[in-house]
Amino acid sequence: MGLSRFFIDRPVFAWVIAIVIMLAGGIAAFTLPIEQYPDIAPPSVNISAFYPGADAQSLQNSVTQVIEQQLNGLDNLLYFSSSSTADGQAVITATFAAGTNPDIAQVQVQNKVQAAVPLLPAAVQQLGVVVQKAQTGFLMVVAVYDDTGRYTNADISDFITSTMRDPISRAPGVGSTQTFGGEYAMRIWLDPYKLKNFSLQPSDVTAAVQTQNVQVSAGQIGAQPGVGPNAVNATVTAQSRLHTAEQFRNIILKTAPGGAVVHLGDVARVELGANTYAFNVLFNGMPASGLAIMLAPGANALKTVDAVKAKVDTLRSALPPGMKLNYPIDNTEFIRLSIHDVVVTLVIAIVLVVLVMFIFLQSWRATLVPAVAVPVVLLGTFGVLAAFGYTINTLTLFALVLVIGLLVDDAIVVVENVERIMHEEGLAPRAATLKSMEEI
Repeated sequence: MGLSRFFIDRPVFAWVIAIVIMLAGGIAAFTLPIEQYPDIAPPSVNISAFYPGADAQSLQNSVTQVIEQQLNGLDNLLYFSSSSTADGQAVITATFAAGTNPDIAQVQVQNKVQAAVPLLPAAVQQLGVVVQKAQTGFLMVVAVYDDTGRYTNADISDFITSTMRDPISRAPGVGSTQTFGGEYAMRIWLDPYKLKNFSLQPSDVTAAVQTQNVQVSAGQIGAQPGVGPNAVNATVTAQSRLHTAEQFRNIILKTAPGGAVVHLGDVARVELGANTYAFNVLFNGMPASGLAIMLAPGANALKTVDAVKAKVDTLRSALPPGMKLNYPIDNTEFIRLSIHDVVVTLVIAIVLVVLVMFIFLQSWRATLVPAVAVPVVLLGTFGVLAAFGYTINTLTLFALVLVIGLLVDDAIVVVENVERIMHEEGLAPRAATLKSMEEI
């Protein structure tokens, strides 16, 4: 009762507080992050490495354990888990205590991994060890498919990787992306019987490819400190990097004393294929590929999806004839429906309050009081969400729907009780309000 009397005696101060609450809540409502579910999982960082041709045990001994031994001493580290698969893929997940800054955790893990890189096999070092913040799930998927039968999965994946991935990755709110496929790559399929006939090993092929397919800096003609006057200063461009399958087939593997030459095409099938065959994507039975979008921490899901779709629309004109776009996964549709349902519930609640108060009390003045209280309290809720670091998600929206019912009931009960006391006891509005608050 003491707090109620304080505001009843100071109506101007109460109005000022209500206006401040509405302004703060209104600003927070437009700045709060929007996502499907609250981020309650502890932050984690993924470390991934690839060792071509290694089995799970070899990968565990030479890569996974070496990296794990360097992860000691990380701040707020709870535990880490790892997996080594038979296809040469190693993944280590470091999980940190709740509240840990994921950016700081990623930097610390990156520093620890750098100490382990010199101890890893050369093939792993060449491909690199990737450290990135773990993502909880896909926000949306941008799919590109072919309905003419003109393109393969590799064609579509290469187009997404080379043309669409980088511009979309730079859209505001995008944390990371994953392509279901990869760009073009030169595939060399060795024939073990032919290798044996020529007394060659796969390591000989690898060494020949690395030696004869290299970018060479050929230097300049006439550059300082040249001898004598030079009228021309020209940069020499060497045709050293191979581009076609035929050029790779002509790589020399071995020469015999009699002058015979063994080329790569003699022991292998060389063709332009996909960088990875881990995905076989179809869209309604048609060849396709996709780009999965993960939300950045603290970003607005609705604004991020809108920004991605706007960027995709600008890239639509670059699609080759026969390729089409689609969005098979868009998790913001459920969020938009939830927000729409909350708004509808709010409007219905306010209308019901106005109707109930006016029909039973026959007073516009009594009707105006709860009608004003509803937006003040709801906008203040958004201010509290922002102050405590919450987001607008399905759980907070569900709680908001429940609170609307309680808010409407309280407003009706208070005003009706004041009107009853004024009618039955003939008290003035102020005295009736004080007595009503003593009873409720």
